[in-house]
This record gives sequence, structure tokens and C-alpha cells, in this order.
Amino acid sequence: MPAPTTDEWVEISRVFYLKTNFPNCLGAIDGKHIRCKNPDNSGSLFFNYKKFFSIVLMAVVDANLNFISIDVGSYGREGDSNVFKECPFGKLLYAEKLNIPEPIILPNTNSSPQPYVFVGDEAFALHTNLLRPYPGRNLNDTRRVFNYRLSRARRTVECAFGVLANKWRVLHTSIQVGPDFTDEIVKACCILHNFVRKRDGINYEDSEVNSIDDIETYGGGARSQGVSVRDYFANYFMGPGAVDFQYKVL
Repeated sequence: MPAPTTDEWVEISRVFYLKTNFPNCLGAIDGKHIRCKNPDNSGSLFFNYKKFFSIVLMAVVDANLNFISIDVGSYGREGDSNVFKECPFGKLLYAEKLNIPEPIILPNTNSSPQPYVFVGDEAFALHTNLLRPYPGRNLNDTRRVFNYRLSRARRTVECAFGVLANKWRVLHTSIQVGPDFTDEIVKACCILHNFVRKRDGINYEDSEVNSIDDIETYGGGARSQGVSVRDYFANYFMGPGAVDFQYKVL
């Protein structure tokens, strides 16, 4: 999976906006626990909060459900945020070495250029280039709409995981080999996933198997450097970036 060039990032963003109505979006990020056999003398390293042994597949996905980048093999007990910060893609993002395009103005506006961003759930830390939902239940309309719009873009990674597991059924059960071999199996599945989707064409409708209406967004604190970016997007979605369907969450 070669790292996208600046022009390729722009094209990824264009397709994301076309399919999810979320501008300046470069990808959706999430982690998936892959069941594996617990190796001898490993203690609880692979035992996760869901009460089974696993390794973590951390992935960045485009709007066509292709994997842009993956990291496989972190211990199951680690949280998504820590896994992402320590994986090669996360380190490049925080070091500003991903060839991300310069900020641009959002559609239907003529000022205040905004950075390109990735979207994640409440497990990830807020950052200038990584947006997460507003935490809490008692949100005002602006924040509730933002969370809905972000969830609509973020579901692409959940859908990609679903398509991946349904295509390669080995991922539906505990893989009965050691973690290192499991890593290679998962990497192969992800590469084949991209190959099949590009060869057979992309049908975005298969993402509809996951409903976004049930997505809830809670969480803890956020990094201050991303607060203004998130607030700008939130106000934009209630102004020039509004779409009719967003009001069903109010």
C-alpha cells in the first residue's frame, strides 16, 4: 500500500465529499480486533476488553472502502488511540510527513481555509488533522449535527471491515495459529480486499449493511489544537455546508 501523493490525497478527498458530503476528508480511521490463539507465556497481553484474545488491525479507509494504510499486530489489550499513535501511519501524521495538501476553503465559502482531516470515533484524540465526535449526551443542535455528519463519513471504515470479514471468512472465527502468522494472514486479506474491489469495480451500496442511525458518540477530553477546526466544521454544517437529511437527528 504505497503512501498517497498530495494529488492522490486530493482525489481521495473529492470522492469522500461526493459520497459522504464531508469536505476535506482524507480517510476514516478505526481498529478491529482479530481473534487469535493465545501464545504460551503471553499473560494477558492479547486479552482485550471484549474478553477474548486478539491482535489489532488498525486501518485507514477511503470512501470506496479500500484500505489506504493498515497496521497489524498490536496487542489486543491496547486501546485504539495508543495503537494509532504508535503505528507508522500515526507517527507520520503527527510528524506532518504524510504529504497532506495545504488547507483550502470549504465548498460554498470564500474565506477561512481549513485543513484536510481524517475522521475517527471517540477513542481517538482530537488533532488538527483528525476529528472525533463531540463528547456527551446533552449536545446542542450544532454539535449533534456535526456528530451525525462525522459518523456518516466514519462508517466507511466499519463497512470496510464488514466487507473484509464477509469476503475472507477466516476473520469470522478465532485464527488457530500464533499471532505472528495471524499478522501475515490479516495483511494478505487486506491486500486481496483492495485487489478484488479494484478488479471487480466498486459498489458503494454494499456499505449500506451498516446503519449510521444507531451510532452513538460519547467520550472524554480532546486536544486543544483541534478544537477550533472541529468547531468550524460544526458551524459550517449548520450554514453553507448544510444538507436536508442532517436534520432528522434533531
